[in-house]
Amino acid sequence: MEAFFHGIILAFGLILPLGVQNLFVFNQGALQASLWQAMPAVVTAGICDTLLILAAVLGVSLVILSFAWLKTALLVGGFIFLVYMGWAAWQSNGEGELAATGGLSPAKQIMFAASVSLLNPHAILDTIGVIGTSSLQYTDDGKILFTSACILVSWLWFFGLAFAGRLLGSLDSSGSFLAIIGKFSAVFIWGAAAYLGYSLVAGV
Repeated sequence: MEAFFHGIILAFGLILPLGVQNLFVFNQGALQASLWQAMPAVVTAGICDTLLILAAVLGVSLVILSFAWLKTALLVGGFIFLVYMGWAAWQSNGEGELAATGGLSPAKQIMFAASVSLLNPHAILDTIGVIGTSSLQYTDDGKILFTSACILVSWLWFFGLAFAGRLLGSLDSSGSFLAIIGKFSAVFIWGAAAYLGYSLVAGV
């Protein structure tokens, strides 16, 4: 079970820091009318993380990102998307009337959750560098247990985030606190975009 507990600790260490993906899932939990309506965001984020973890453990993602042009395209796409997400978050009034961080339809939740999960170069590189590298010390059943633990943590974390958001949303009937969260999210997202932009320019 050492591999299983190692996977749990490692995955928690990666997923706990505040990030765009976490903010999106939390906001959907807060701004949807019920927890059930935030499930498309939760399930999509969980599926995307599962795919990234499997790709890292199997070595697929490392092969793909060995192409310099693909890494650059990922950085550019991530920068543009984060700038847009920041603007949408800033415009949010706490009642979900402006959709990007408000109460999105299931289809838009899926699209945005997939985007913040897969258009986040640093999250992808962290998954490859930490989970992918750590998995190399295990074989057969050990690797399966390690991978399963990482995936389990991701799913439980996203469900927990949406639930916490729903609790906050039910307590904040005026939406004023959620509006503040929207502004905070925007600043954080733009900071992430600026860092991506810097990484892109520095790498040229």
